[in-house]
Amino acid sequence: MPRAWLLCLFSVLCVAAFPFPTHHIAAAASQSPLQVVTTIPVLKDLVEQVGGPYVRVTSLLSGYENEHTYAPKPSDLVAVRKARLLFEVGLGLEVWVSSLVKAAGSPSLLIITTSKGIGLVRDLPDHDGPTYDSGEGDHGNPHIWLDPENATTMMRHIVEALIKADPAHTAEFRNNQAVYLRKLDQLRTELNDRLRRVTDRRIIVHHPAWPYFARRFGFQIVGTIQSQPASEPSALQLQSLITTIKKDRVKVIVSEIQLSQKLPDLLAKETGARVVVLTTLPGGLPHTETYLDMLRYNVLQLANALEPV
Repeated sequence: MPRAWLLCLFSVLCVAAFPFPTHHIAAAASQSPLQVVTTIPVLKDLVEQVGGPYVRVTSLLSGYENEHTYAPKPSDLVAVRKARLLFEVGLGLEVWVSSLVKAAGSPSLLIITTSKGIGLVRDLPDHDGPTYDSGEGDHGNPHIWLDPENATTMMRHIVEALIKADPAHTAEFRNNQAVYLRKLDQLRTELNDRLRRVTDRRIIVHHPAWPYFARRFGFQIVGTIQSQPASEPSALQLQSLITTIKKDRVKVIVSEIQLSQKLPDLLAKETGARVVVLTTLPGGLPHTETYLDMLRYNVLQLANALEPV
């Protein structure tokens, strides 16, 4: 009997005697991390905090880009095609995401809009300040995550989606959510304690990213340099801001690392106000790698700048 034939027969007998349990294959597949895509780093951090080792998350933005004007890359298309879940803010923030999803052509992809149910700030021109509505509809300022109270709602949407996609790890997701929310509450207490010494909280902002943040932490926005993304203020608008800063002795102009510093620096030069560069996205500046880090950094930088010398 040829040796090759004997080896083949031996292999068949071994498989028959000790069949590989197919349920092990299914178990191995079920233990693979969920492939998740998020539009911005805030959502990536929240998903990772909840999902732990059971998720593998890709954020399309890294923290340095302008979320309004971002142009997707070929690698983003690949990430979306591989993903089971895609988390977005919504509210028109990621105007580029719908065409990206369409190009990816993934019919099984589940898209979760994390702004649902949040009371929105409506930016109204020629109005003394922002107005607030019930959150019905999708017309409102999209920078909801800069208020930690809104982040808890966003996290709830994330938890529900992860449980639906991976019910076997429901207990872990719920526990991670509870742990994170305790950390968020502790940080809010810490930051509010720090702000008690700051009596003058008036600021000029670069663009309308900060109304939720200002409302939560008690800052007063008295002027905005660019009312719309990628827009340029007129000479008359700039002169009006200069007049306001000088007349009211506003000490701080809030800019963002994702935007050009040309106009804030110009106003500072004309008025003597101080430019404080913050970030709307984790990772935009050193020591802002997580959402909690970003909140702490933004509040403390403002508190330090506004305190009396």
